[in-house]
Order: sequence, then C-alpha cells, then structure tokens
Amino acid sequence: MNQKPELLSYETCTLCPRLCGVNRNYTTGRCGCGPAVKAARAALHHWEEPCISGPSEGPGGSGTVFFSGCTLGCCFCQNHQISAGQFGKELTVRQLADTFLHLQDQGAYNINLVTPTQYLPSILPALDLARPRLLIPVVYNCGGYERAETIAALKDYVDIWLPDFKYYDNQLAFRYSGAADYFERASEAILQMIRQTGPPVYEKNGSGLLKKGVILRHMVLPGHKEDSMALLGWIREQLPAGQFLISLMSQYTPYIKSSLYPQLNRRITTYEYQQVLDTAIRLGLTDGFMQKKSSAREEYTPPFDLEGLSF
Repeated sequence: MNQKPELLSYETCTLCPRLCGVNRNYTTGRCGCGPAVKAARAALHHWEEPCISGPSEGPGGSGTVFFSGCTLGCCFCQNHQISAGQFGKELTVRQLADTFLHLQDQGAYNINLVTPTQYLPSILPALDLARPRLLIPVVYNCGGYERAETIAALKDYVDIWLPDFKYYDNQLAFRYSGAADYFERASEAILQMIRQTGPPVYEKNGSGLLKKGVILRHMVLPGHKEDSMALLGWIREQLPAGQFLISLMSQYTPYIKSSLYPQLNRRITTYEYQQVLDTAIRLGLTDGFMQKKSSAREEYTPPFDLEGLSF
C-alpha cells in the first residue's frame, strides 16, 4: 500500500478546512464522525451528469458510495439524513474495497465517492486494496470546501473531480453553511484539481463518458441569482479556459431547515435560472451541462437504505 501523507490521519484531524485538530479515535470532529468509515448506500446511480452516469437507458450508471457525515453542513442539504443525521453502516477497509469491486462487477462506469473527505484515512487504503482489480475511474464528489493540501495528496487516487462551487459571497457561505472562508478554500482547491487533471479526457469508445477531468457544479439558490452570476464572472476570469466543464443546477428543493430561512423556503423561478444561464452563455461558459427545471423534485434524491452494504 502507498504510505498516507501525515495530514491524512484521524489523529489531530486536519482533513478539511475546519482544522478541528481533534483525535477522532476518541471523539468526533466538526463533521460528526469518528474513526470508523460509515456509508448509507452503494449502488448504480443514473442522475449525475451524462458523462458520469452514461445514458439513462443504459445498463450501467455511476457507482455511487454515499458516505455519512459532512465537513460542510449546509442548512438546505437534501441528504440531511446521512450528512447531519449520521445514518449509515460502519465498514471495514476490506469491506469498503469489496464494495468498490462489487459496483464495478455490476457494470458501474466509475466509483463515485460522495462526500468522502472525512473518511480519507480509510478510503485510501480501501482503494489500495481494490486497485489491482479496479479498472474504472474514481470520482471525488464533494461540496468544494476542501484543503488544497488534501487535494494534492489525492493525486494518484482521483481521476475525476466533481466539486460544488456553492458561493461567491462568504457572507452567504457563513449564513447557510457556517463557512466564512468558503470561497477562498473552494477556489484554491478547485485550482489544484485542475492542475492535477488538465483538460477533460473522454473514453475512446465513443460512449461520451469522462475518463479524467474536473466538473464544477453550481446550484442556483432562490433569491441569490446575483451571487451565481458573480461566481460565473470569477470562473471566466480566473480559471483556465478549456480545462474544466461546468454544470449549472436548478434542482434546489426546500428541505429540512429551509423553513428557518424564509428566503430559501421556495424553489427557484424560471426567471432566476434563465438569468444565470444567460450570464454563462454571455461569458462563453458553454462547455458543460444545464438542468431542466423539472429536476427540482425530492424523488431525485436516492433512498438511503443501506443498499449494496449487506455484509
């Protein structure tokens, strides 16, 4: 196995920008997690971007592993049952490696690690165990609030980065995610991701599946189209053209704590989303994906029922 960098440890935990510094062998961090990796679902998923999930009518899909806990904790999280509620099943490193290989055997196009940062000291050894047989790309699906140093340490493990880029205004980031340094940390991490992968690379079989690269996700929040438009302006000015894909999302659905934030207690309007799309087009940010407004439905959130984790 590869030797893990010192920062990828449960002792004096500094995996994410929260920098709790706690020993998670004895207590939990800001993410709510201890030293045992927990997951709530491991199954084929057909609702990611087409270059990740493949065609909706196809036999495969993205091999998603949804991990419990979260380093960010957004008030509008649609996966709150596992991110805040900590629902999930504890797995050994060997069981996690077997989970990756089982998803590959089911026809997964990739292994999609969903909110994985808090468990990297367990995930990396599992990838090492699976590596001799694992022939598909590894996707890192995260909230964007990452340490650039942690991203750099994952260079030999991750093929496709799928980060959210949630906010331009740190006041919004603090209000809704308790992360007053979100923009600085996310922008640094995303630049590091792009440096590590270079431009998007697709499979040569004509499937349209992504083999390597970065997809920036941004979900438009109700009442905050101006922040989305400002973020797109920064992306256009500061990120290297042709080195990433962009995915603009309209799927925001009022959930869990939304009633405590009246400005978020509704879906976005067609006008709001169209304004953001028009801005992306005007800026030339057209290499990527957009969602239909019909994506803002709760049924697109998968059931967290421990599927694929029956050890």
